[in-house]
Order: sequence, then C-alpha cells, then structure tokens
Amino acid sequence: MSRFFYGIEDLFVNVLFWPFDFFRFMESWWTSNAINWIFMIMGLVAMVYWMGQLKIFDSNGEEDKSITSHSYL
Repeated sequence: MSRFFYGIEDLFVNVLFWPFDFFRFMESWWTSNAINWIFMIMGLVAMVYWMGQLKIFDSNGEEDKSITSHSYL
C-alpha cells in the first residue's frame, strides 16, 4: 500500500508541479510570479463583470431592496 502513496507523491512532485519548479528558480521576480499575476487578472476581470451585472439589475429596478426580502427574516 505504501507504493501506491509513493506513486501519488511521485506524480505530483515530479510531473504536475514541474512548472512551479521552473518558475521558482528564475531570476526575475515578475516572471517567477507569472501564475499569481494570471490569477489576479482573472479575479479582477470576474469582479468587474460581476459589478457590471449588479449595476444592470440595479438600473432596471429588479433589485429587491426591502428589509424583509427573505421569508426567514
């Protein structure tokens, strides 16, 4: 059974996380954090999209702003 878990360890350490080892030993801070920048840009785009959708529903008057908008309140 231990060979099974060592196999999983080998898969993750030597195969799946290889790109992160490549980024870890780079000299430039900006390029070594490229994955982080990609995720931050994706999060920013998603937030801007979500705020735009909220603005659309607010402008159309479809937003329920009453205090008792939920039955359990």
